[in-house]
Amino acid sequence: MTVTSTPRTVSLAYGRGVVEVPLQDGALVITPRDDPALADPATALRAALRSPLGAPPLAALVRDGMSIAVSVCDGTRAQPREPVLRALLEEIDGAARGCRVTVLVATGTHRGNTPEELREMLGDEVVARCEVVNHDARDRDSLTFVGTVGEGVPLWLNSRWLEADLRITTGFVEPHFFAGFSGGPKMVAPGLAGLDTVMVLHDAVRIGSPLATWGVVQENPVHRDIRACAAASPPDLALDVLLDRDKRITHVVCGELFRMHAAACELARAAAMRAVPEPVDVVVTTNSGFPLDQNLYQAVKGMAAAERVVRPGGTVVVAAECADGLPAHGSFADVLGAAAGPAGLLELIGSPGFSVPDQWQVQVLARILAKADVRLFCSGLAPEEVRAAHLEPVTDLAGAIAEAVERHGPGARVCYLPEGPQTIPYLAG
Repeated sequence: MTVTSTPRTVSLAYGRGVVEVPLQDGALVITPRDDPALADPATALRAALRSPLGAPPLAALVRDGMSIAVSVCDGTRAQPREPVLRALLEEIDGAARGCRVTVLVATGTHRGNTPEELREMLGDEVVARCEVVNHDARDRDSLTFVGTVGEGVPLWLNSRWLEADLRITTGFVEPHFFAGFSGGPKMVAPGLAGLDTVMVLHDAVRIGSPLATWGVVQENPVHRDIRACAAASPPDLALDVLLDRDKRITHVVCGELFRMHAAACELARAAAMRAVPEPVDVVVTTNSGFPLDQNLYQAVKGMAAAERVVRPGGTVVVAAECADGLPAHGSFADVLGAAAGPAGLLELIGSPGFSVPDQWQVQVLARILAKADVRLFCSGLAPEEVRAAHLEPVTDLAGAIAEAVERHGPGARVCYLPEGPQTIPYLAG
């Protein structure tokens, strides 16, 4: 991460490219502190699988004819699935014969990925070698009830995961806007959990906790119960990576789930979280470009990163492509349209008995909107769709930034997050 005096322009991550915008004098530009990308990721992956933290090497866990389930992130995440799976398959095939490997795409409540997306995500070799299954949180026939865990969480998990002889999670770790950090136990739940489980993990009380936020693990009610779900059906081995802003692997961490994840979270905290001395008037943010900025649902994360440092009454300007729309699936749009503004949305979501999929993302968005004016630059949504989401559409990004700065007057403090939620600012102290 660097905090610098303002250069003339900055590149904002947007879709599969960038958008260049001029910068204001004296603005903060906050980017991740990227560790060096690994020169030979394949060797690092093999080494991690052979010397995991607190667990036997993968080769020692494999037996002839085993059924093996491997969870991977869905298409909204930048996980480098192909090299990770290739390393796993090399270790498996080198240690045993006839193993049946099923790749479970841990969609949570997101849509399943198409065959074309799966080939792009996994590579032709993996698709040919393995059975690939999109998890479906709404298909009760594909789920098994495990029991009640944590603080009253009914745990339904993917039956293929539970029935496998050997279970492996793979993911990547970065700060998460209400679960603390991604990766690790999230690759079991909500990744492979049923809708009833996700609804409780993401209910209004848990999401409304001030401890359900970026980088917080201890006492975070969401993270606490995610861990409880994973502990009820843990993987035999877990592997996470960390990435730089160009989606290259910087670290590989492998081992027993919770020990591995703790180590990965500390690396992510050091790389991504930075203090800002005082609240700012205008925050310009992104959603890290593709694949995370595919839709408005995901783009809330970039807004939530800005929320940490924008002052009450300030302005957030977001650049997110939203090529997949709101998206079309799920209840996000319906919940957004259920009230006239952020106060009404928060009241509705917090009302007794209200429980609708995707309400958690609307709850966070409404909280942000109650604090700041939010303007969205995107190409995947019509202006009326943006307004229906309680946001202000902009077609001239540079002009919108300049107008926001002018509106806040002389001496307006401005902060840019070119990589969006890859860097999480917070107020010092």
